[in-house]
Amino acid sequence: MAGNRKLGRKTAHRMSMLRGLVTYLLENGRIETTYTRAKEVSALADQMITLGKGGTLSARRQALAFITKETVVKKTFTQLASDYEDRSGGYTQIYKLGPRRGDAAEMALIRLVPVAAKQEEAPAPAKATRKKAKSSKAAAPVAEAPAAEQPAEAAATEAAAE
Repeated sequence: MAGNRKLGRKTAHRMSMLRGLVTYLLENGRIETTYTRAKEVSALADQMITLGKGGTLSARRQALAFITKETVVKKTFTQLASDYEDRSGGYTQIYKLGPRRGDAAEMALIRLVPVAAKQEEAPAPAKATRKKAKSSKAAAPVAEAPAAEQPAEAAATEAAAE
């Protein structure tokens, strides 16, 4: 399905490994693996999310044939498809981590791209209300100070009148 990397394994073993990695990535959002595996997993995960965005019965069956858990397929077709509906590809990011200690294989972290558009809209009004709250708190003590002086002046005028 993906590229031409054989990853030192026979076809059945390689596809089984990649299916497991894609399933784990879609389930948890991030995995740490070797760089070459990450590149293969990235392409396959993008295909699965694209199938999820299709939403047809045929696409669901294709995803079920590749992804090993039904709950992950359901998550892909409901949550991930709606999260990435405005994006036309590139659902994963790969970060190089450096060599592995045992055999010096280049390690990488692959994760799903965070959905920033929906998250940025929510905090913006919260920041505006904080500024309003600070300005209203600053205005409140000024308004209270003359009110506190008025009863003292009224008490002084009443004492002078007696």
